[in-house]
Amino acid sequence: MKTTRVGFNKETKIDAGYETSKFALAVGITMAGVVGLWGCACMISGLMSGGLGGLVRGLMTAITGNYPGV
Repeated sequence: MKTTRVGFNKETKIDAGYETSKFALAVGITMAGVVGLWGCACMISGLMSGGLGGLVRGLMTAITGNYPGV
């Protein structure tokens, strides 16, 4: 019985710095997307619970630190 080797001996050079930065960029983009979706969900929740006026009032209170009209 004769054994035949199928395939090629090919040497591949890998740049570890490039692969690492590519992975870090993918993770960063994914996390930015998750944070953006969470922010949209929070805004929709705020609109549903307090209406547009309550949402704007709460945003201004968060930015300035005092409740408007008091």
